[in-house]
Amino acid sequence: MSDGPRQRSSTSGSAKDAAGAKESGGGGVALKKEIGLVSACGIIVGNIIGSGIFVSPKGVLENASSVGVALIVWIITGVITAIGALCYAELGVTIPKSGGDYSYVKDIFGGLAGFLRLWIAVLVIYPTNQAVIALTFSNYVLQPLFPTCFPPENGLRLLAAVCLLLLTWVNCASVRWATRVQDIFTAGKLLALILIIIMGIVQICKGEYYWLEPVNAFEPFQDYDVGLIALSFLQGSFAYGGWNFLNYVTEELVDPYVNLPRAIFISIPLVTFVYVFANIAYVTAMSPQELLASNAVAVTFGEKLLGVMAWIMPISVALSTFGGVNGSLFTSSRLFFAGAREGHLPSLLAMIHVKRCTPIPALLFTCLSTLLMLCTSDMYTLINYVGFINYLFYGVTVAGQIVLRFKQPDMHRPIKISLIWPVIYLIFWAFLLIFSLYSEPVVCGIGLAIMLTGVPVYFLGVYWKNKPQCFDTLVDKMTYLGQKLCVVVYPAESSDSGADEGQEMTEAKSPLSKEDGDNLKADS
Repeated sequence: MSDGPRQRSSTSGSAKDAAGAKESGGGGVALKKEIGLVSACGIIVGNIIGSGIFVSPKGVLENASSVGVALIVWIITGVITAIGALCYAELGVTIPKSGGDYSYVKDIFGGLAGFLRLWIAVLVIYPTNQAVIALTFSNYVLQPLFPTCFPPENGLRLLAAVCLLLLTWVNCASVRWATRVQDIFTAGKLLALILIIIMGIVQICKGEYYWLEPVNAFEPFQDYDVGLIALSFLQGSFAYGGWNFLNYVTEELVDPYVNLPRAIFISIPLVTFVYVFANIAYVTAMSPQELLASNAVAVTFGEKLLGVMAWIMPISVALSTFGGVNGSLFTSSRLFFAGAREGHLPSLLAMIHVKRCTPIPALLFTCLSTLLMLCTSDMYTLINYVGFINYLFYGVTVAGQIVLRFKQPDMHRPIKISLIWPVIYLIFWAFLLIFSLYSEPVVCGIGLAIMLTGVPVYFLGVYWKNKPQCFDTLVDKMTYLGQKLCVVVYPAESSDSGADEGQEMTEAKSPLSKEDGDNLKADS
């Protein structure tokens, strides 16, 4: 939150000192550009492909009512995702800030809209998603030790917590380490899916393609219904979730004007190909009824075709989810970092380590909020409530691209796509949103209510500038203590990381100057 008048005045000097150190070769502390093209692709692919394609791709099939329609849904949602990613590519190089859609919504529609996007992400979306992925990881690791029963609940939560703590440490230690972990585990999950696809091709060569013949593929196992097909598109869209995560780390990309669009153009078609052909492979070994009855489709597939090597599939799911936790921690911490830098979260979260140049406070905050979610039994319910809101902001962001074209037509755009693409995306988005409201009005309404709880928080924490002096003093002291414990300072912001070149850092931040930060390690 905004930290009051005294902090703002003390920060102004520190911002200029840090910027001056950087310009004079003094090596101002800043986020390092260490994410190349391969790692950028790893972030997108690794965040999209979680456990879903291994565990439960049946959400699309059960609503599509036939194999043929399900495959069409996977293809169309992949194309729509690619269109959305095109729109985000233009926004990402036009407003080259970390923070993704939060930064774009804030800059285009104002502080309140941006804060509500950040609020729902901080409060529910990322902590719950990371907790669920970590629990899936621990479930697949512990399941072989409990072959005749479910693993104990406390054991699952404890192992999930260990996974989160380990990956938080890796992310705090080095951006390079974190991206290497992401590259390795993304490669691992892609190899597992390639194995599934190859086995499917072998099955087809053996003549096992009954459910792929048009007459059988489009034979419904339940009556077709427009509402159910809309829900299958919604499920497919959720399966592609994570396609926008690279935009959260724009400032750490090497040559973002080139690598951001390239990574998107490589990753989205790759994921679409993998999703479609993995589902084709599944139906070469299982009937739709068997697929819908399975709680872990890839494991059932492996048991049918791999024999003694069936253990590969549960290991693949565990590796996939481990990499998914790492990717989510890496990107969501940058969202909180960006929010703090804009004055929408405590300024401590916008600070980075003086040596490692990693946003340690933001990472610790992300980890702590996820650990708290592990202690609640309602996180799956919360995900249902806010999934609608998350998808709502995708459309708001793409609409912002059109608004920005009219508000600032002469703004420099290294990539400029035809406006027909955001229009197509918004038509599809509106179609899904209307059917979501129609089919689950209570769930969507509760999600909206959770989001709107951020309105009074915004006006009290951000909009209200003249807070009592005692409050500002308390915040200063807590920020100073956090800096001492984490050895962090507010970073110098490179001239190309904001929307306007040469723009000074956002006001209202660190009570310590850059020179103070140089001695933090020794003092602590």
